[in-house]
Amino acid sequence: MFPAHRPRRLRTTPALRRLVAETTVRPRQLVLPMFVKEGAAAPVEISSMPGVVQHTRDSLREAAAEAVRAGVGGLMLFGVPSTRDAVGSGATDPDGILNAALADLRADLGDSTVLMSDCCLDEFTDHGHCGVLTSTGEVDNDATLEVYGEMAVAQAQAGAHLVGPSGMMDGQVGFIRRALDEAGHTDTGVLAYSAKYSSALYGPFREAVESQLRGDRKTYQQDPANAREALREVELDLAEGADLVMVKPALPYLDVLRAVREVSDVPVAAYQISGEYAMVEAAARNGWIDRERTVLETLTSIRRAGADVVLTYWAVEAARWLDRE
Repeated sequence: MFPAHRPRRLRTTPALRRLVAETTVRPRQLVLPMFVKEGAAAPVEISSMPGVVQHTRDSLREAAAEAVRAGVGGLMLFGVPSTRDAVGSGATDPDGILNAALADLRADLGDSTVLMSDCCLDEFTDHGHCGVLTSTGEVDNDATLEVYGEMAVAQAQAGAHLVGPSGMMDGQVGFIRRALDEAGHTDTGVLAYSAKYSSALYGPFREAVESQLRGDRKTYQQDPANAREALREVELDLAEGADLVMVKPALPYLDVLRAVREVSDVPVAAYQISGEYAMVEAAARNGWIDRERTVLETLTSIRRAGADVVLTYWAVEAARWLDRE
């Protein structure tokens, strides 16, 4: 009798759907990005990212401990300095806000979570670019690598388990790997932002880090029109010793994420960025979508596309929802 095949049989109960689910999302696969602001007396709300704050050093420690209790797999830390200069000197200062906060968290949490650090200059420069500039105002790739090497060593000394070069400078992974090894940090890994696109969705993040950017980053971040280029970037980073590779943003680039998964022999991460977060939050606050279902659906789609690790501002909330299932 027609129809002989009835796939709906496997959808009839929650237990059946759970049993045959092809893709899972677990708290251990989620990483919480966090911001810490130098000199802040209290957490500062980020207007374009409801529910996300610039932390004080003390509130960061509390929130990090809460995230670990919730079961998230790691924390990605960004610093918001009180002063900036042309070369981003606060990034390499052992007492700078990012390195000091990393040391706080490593002292508190030890190896109970994975501490990751943004190894990029954009938060620390007074021009907002991810590298040092030439006399004519262009980003100097090779001079920037020298600073990245110093920054990575400072972050490793402060306690980072993984450093995350996100500037899209050519050769950044290999240069950082050598700098870490020469400084004796052979166990510190490199989470390479291998396919980071010049996206319109970074706006809320720029508020979060109080970016001083003038102009754009199209000369070093990838063109949204290109996918094959992303695979070349990934292959280069793998050859230079990347321990993980990342695609950023996540949702607009699921096709790229799938392609990267197919060529990478190391874990693949995806960053669900600030604009992705802000869009869902805005729609949910207007009553247009179910917030929890939408968040979990987006995380599932990123995992389904091939991400082993997902950086998301919903990491703690999602971990609690997932553990409730």
